[in-house]
Amino acid sequence: MVTAQEPGTTDAVEAVEALREALTAAGIVLPSLGADAASPSLNLITLGRVRAEVTLRLADTIRRGCA
Repeated sequence: MVTAQEPGTTDAVEAVEALREALTAAGIVLPSLGADAASPSLNLITLGRVRAEVTLRLADTIRRGCA
């Protein structure tokens, strides 16, 4: 059953695009990044599977951003 999105919640597609833009700016591509079509009312995001070196670059980017 699909229910309406609660007011004030973030749209999954908008969140995916924001993350994709940020990752692209950092030179990181998550090929499977997308909104989870199986659970639209939950606004889940599929990050997917990535190679180990991409994961390390992502971790490094996050660490630098938090410093």
